[in-house]
Amino acid sequence: MRYVVLGSSAAGVSGVRELRKIDKEAEIILVSKDEDIYSRCILHHYLSNTRDKKGISFVEDNFETLYNVIWKKGTTCKGIDPAAKTVLLEGPGGEETLSYDKLLIATGSHTFIPPIPNIKEAKNVIGFRNLEDIEVIKEISQTAKHIVIMGAGLVGLDCAVGLIESGKGAVIVEMAGWPLSKQLDEKAAKVYIEALKAHGIEQYYGTGIKEAKLNEAGEIESLLLTDGTTLPCDYLIVTAGVRANVEFLEGSDIETGRFGLIYDETGKTSNDDVYGAGDVSGLRPIWPVAVKEGMIAASNMAGVPRKMTDFFASKSTMNFFGIPTMSLGQVEPEEGDTVEMEEKNGMYKKIVHQDGKIKGAILQHDLAYGGILQQLIAHKIDISKVKKPVFDIDYSDFFHMKENFEFYYNE
Repeated sequence: MRYVVLGSSAAGVSGVRELRKIDKEAEIILVSKDEDIYSRCILHHYLSNTRDKKGISFVEDNFETLYNVIWKKGTTCKGIDPAAKTVLLEGPGGEETLSYDKLLIATGSHTFIPPIPNIKEAKNVIGFRNLEDIEVIKEISQTAKHIVIMGAGLVGLDCAVGLIESGKGAVIVEMAGWPLSKQLDEKAAKVYIEALKAHGIEQYYGTGIKEAKLNEAGEIESLLLTDGTTLPCDYLIVTAGVRANVEFLEGSDIETGRFGLIYDETGKTSNDDVYGAGDVSGLRPIWPVAVKEGMIAASNMAGVPRKMTDFFASKSTMNFFGIPTMSLGQVEPEEGDTVEMEEKNGMYKKIVHQDGKIKGAILQHDLAYGGILQQLIAHKIDISKVKKPVFDIDYSDFFHMKENFEFYYNE
């Protein structure tokens, strides 16, 4: 049996580990554009020199030997022929065709450069997705005086923090009304706005980039914002969005959708021998979900049936500037929702629920209640049946112990 895994980030590496755990004898080939395995979640530590390459790696030093995997580094997939069960690769030695019995597509995503006048063709524009990006940003930050970060989501703030920790400044431009708008409400986000301001980061919210002005060398020298503001800019870092790496699937008949590769809860695509996991879905799963998807897909590839049922796709935990925050599910209320908040000693808690079922929550400064919240959401527990304030609920209110000391939950 030959398993081929495309992509060496969270989903791909987890897939390799699970395949080897189940199938001790199979041939496993890992194909990746990257020369190193590293966590994109902590690239800002590499930018700030807090960690070196080894410090952002999440695999063992003897990864290849330990898992008996053939790793084709610096290699990209150019196409797939599902009928022949082959992939066309391009690497240091040129093109080659590689056969597979089962294939895992975990090729992730790439920075999306929006169609704003003069940005795509500008020479001084970069993303914040891989080590190569960070190497460039490290170099240009030594001389650039006006670095602009487009986007204030998790990646945008990672970038800003990395620059701050390396002693550099930046300007943030974000279309939404506040940073981390997909994870936080305005109140929780304000804490980070103030922290960024305290570190000298200029911020523009509720506005976007309308046009880039280029100099004769084809580099951006200023940005015109949608509110009429003009910002000087000698380097633009785009963190405003990503697109799934699925271009190589064109003509393969493997089904993709609006966002990326389509696969079911077992990881299987429209082809029985091809599976998917991670960012390649275009749904931007968080790191733990990408890891779990890689494991589930690999398990099914190796003949051990499993499904994705026990994860929180909309969970985000962050700790910018020493301010821990957790976001679960839908944090902005809709019609018919009930919102409960608690603020004391600098801590902020918010729960959104309807008909007794929690839809979303925010915890800031104190995350101790997070475990209970996740169980309440996972088991769809009706909190209206618990006769105490929502923030006082504990495990004993919904989990019980059997005589053999096992825990169970009764609806």
